[in-house]
Amino acid sequence: MGFGSDKTAADLVAPQASPFEGQHVSLGKKIVYYMWDSDQHLKSPAERHLLRKLDAGILLCACLGWFMKYIDQANLSNAYVSGMKEDLNIKGNEYTYMQTTYIVGFAIMQIPSSWIALKIRPSWWLFACEIGWGAFTFAQAGARNPQMMYFFRFMVGFFESAFSPVIIFLLGSWYTKPELAKRVAIWHLTGFIGSACSGFLQAAIYNSMDGRHGLAGWRWLYIICGIMTMPVAAMCLFVLPDYPHTCKVWYITEEERQMAIQRCANVGRVEIGTLMNWPFFKRLLTRWRFWMLIIAYIFYGNSCQANSYFAIYLKFMGYSVNSRNIIPACANLVSALTVFLWGFGSDITRNRFWWIVVPLVLVQWSGNAILAIYPSNEKARFAAFFIIAGEYITCVFWTWANEICAENAEERAFTIAAMNGFFYAFNAWIPNVIFQQTMGPTWRRGFPATWAFGVCAVICVVIIQFLHNREIAQKVAKAQSEKETESQTSSEDVKEKATTESIHDAQIPNVPAL
Repeated sequence: MGFGSDKTAADLVAPQASPFEGQHVSLGKKIVYYMWDSDQHLKSPAERHLLRKLDAGILLCACLGWFMKYIDQANLSNAYVSGMKEDLNIKGNEYTYMQTTYIVGFAIMQIPSSWIALKIRPSWWLFACEIGWGAFTFAQAGARNPQMMYFFRFMVGFFESAFSPVIIFLLGSWYTKPELAKRVAIWHLTGFIGSACSGFLQAAIYNSMDGRHGLAGWRWLYIICGIMTMPVAAMCLFVLPDYPHTCKVWYITEEERQMAIQRCANVGRVEIGTLMNWPFFKRLLTRWRFWMLIIAYIFYGNSCQANSYFAIYLKFMGYSVNSRNIIPACANLVSALTVFLWGFGSDITRNRFWWIVVPLVLVQWSGNAILAIYPSNEKARFAAFFIIAGEYITCVFWTWANEICAENAEERAFTIAAMNGFFYAFNAWIPNVIFQQTMGPTWRRGFPATWAFGVCAVICVVIIQFLHNREIAQKVAKAQSEKETESQTSSEDVKEKATTESIHDAQIPNVPAL
C-alpha cells in the first residue's frame, strides 16, 4: 500500500470490481459515470433513484442553508466598507471585535449542537437554528453602536454553529466514498457563491436603495437577507432527511431507507447510537485521530485567513465602494470553482491525501508567500489575493475525516464538531493579534503567519496519513491472523475428530457371525 493511498482495511481485504466489467457501456456513458459517480455502473436502478432523491433533498437543503449562512457571514465586511463604519462610528479594532464575537458564539456551540443533533431529529434542530440566525440578521439592521453589533453578531454565530457539523455528519451518513467528496464540494462551494452574491447584492442595494425610507444601504442588506433566510429554514423542516436509521421524511420509502442502511453497512459505517458515557469519551480522547485531525484543521483553517481581508485591503488602497464589493466577489467565484475541482478530483481518484497536500503546497504556500513578502508592485499583491482564493480544500478535509472515523458514528460526529469548534476557538483571538485593522494594509504579522500555518498544516496531514496507513495495516494483519488461526483451529478440530473416530473403531470388539 503506497503512502498516499486512501484504501481502507475493507478495500484491501475484499476483491474490487473492475469498472464496467462484463458490461457494454458506451464511451459517452463512461464519461458521465466518471463525471458524477465513478461506481454508478455497479448500482441498481433503485439505488440510483435513491441517490437522485437524496441529491434533490439533503443536498438542496444543505446548499441553500450554507448559501444563506455565508451571505449573512459576509455581510459584515460588505456593510463595513459600504457605510456602516461611518454610521456606527467604528474605531480602531472594533470591526475585528465584531468578527470575534461572531466566532466565539460559533465556536462554543459546535460540540453541543452535534450532541443535540444525535438526540433529536437534525431537521428540527437546524430549522430552529435557522429561525434564530434569521431573526438576529434582521436585528443587525437596527444596530445603533458597535456594542449592539457585538451582541447581534454573537447570536448569529451561536445559531449558525449547528449547520456545518450537522450537515457534514449527515452527508457522511448517506453517501459512500465515490460519492461523498464531490457532494461536500458542491455544498461547500455554495458558501463562496453566497459570499460573492453578498458583494453583488450589497453593490446593487447601495446603488438603488441607499437612503430609501431613511435607511442606509447596508441596513437594507440585513433586512433583505433576513427575509431570504426564513424560507430556507422551512425547507429544512419539511425536506431535510434525518439519519438513515431514523429517517421519516415523506419522499423516502421504507425500502429505500433499508437500502440506505445496507449501503452504510457495506462501507463499514455503524448505526448511530446515543450512548455517550465516560468510557466513550475516554476512548475518544485517547485516540490519535481525534487530536491530530483537530490540530491539522486548526492550522489549515487559520492558513486561509488572508483572503478574508481582501475587501479591507481594497478600502485601504482607495478603491470605490462598488469595487470593494465586486472584486472580492469575483475572488469568491474562483474559490467556488476550485473547491469543486478539488472535490471532483478527489472522488475520481478516490484519494484524499494528495488532494489536500498538493493544493496547499502549490496554491496556499505560493499566494501567501507573495503577500508575506508584500512586493511594491500592486498587481502582484492583487494577483496573490486571487491565487489564495483557490486554497480551500475544506471539502476534501471533511470527507477525509468522515472516512477515517467511519467505524464509530458518535466518534465521527464529535470529531467533526471538535475540528470546527477548536478551529473557531483559535480563530476568535488569532486575527486580533495578526490582522489588527491598525496594521493594514501590509499586516506584517498576518501574511507571514498564514503562510507558516499552511506549512504546519501540510506537516500534520503527512503525519495523519502515516498513522492512518499504519492503523489500516495493523487491522489487515490482525484480520489475516485471525483468519489463519480460525483455519488452523478448524483443521485441528477435523484431525482430532478423525483421530477420535479411529480410536473408537479400534476399541469395538469383533463379534463372530452367528
